[in-house]
Amino acid sequence: MRASLKTGFSFGLTSAIITTLGLMVGLDSVTSSKYVVLGGILTIAIADAFSDSLGIHISQESAGDKSNKQIWEATFSTFIFKLIFALTFVIPVLIFPLTTAIYVSIVYGVTLLAILSYFLAKAEKTKPLHVILEHVLIAIVVIAVTHQVGDWIGIAFAK
Repeated sequence: MRASLKTGFSFGLTSAIITTLGLMVGLDSVTSSKYVVLGGILTIAIADAFSDSLGIHISQESAGDKSNKQIWEATFSTFIFKLIFALTFVIPVLIFPLTTAIYVSIVYGVTLLAILSYFLAKAEKTKPLHVILEHVLIAIVVIAVTHQVGDWIGIAFAK
């Protein structure tokens, strides 16, 4: 896989997982509304895909060592992969009750992140377990923090 596509894939997948799970858990903590969580996923899938792809575009341009084609490949692949992977989190919300959908999404997201981490570690010729644990721990911290923030918002701004 070309480096520009690998950039888009790995960044898009990771960002989709972390951002979408954080949003889902936070919104669930505040509202417990399937419709709000679903709306949040759809909104973040689109807005964050554009935002992240622009961020990758500017990052690649500022590096100065990439061709215009490589920059646009990284930009477009980031957008597509971020959008697709974020939208996959809609499926559990549509199929299951919200609490179950959140748990299914966490398992799904952490599993995808672990698989990506494994292949990244293998490509870098490092021990996969360390890389997997590092990335999964970061995801768990994001999930825990956004859950707590959601709880706090629910308490602080309750009517």
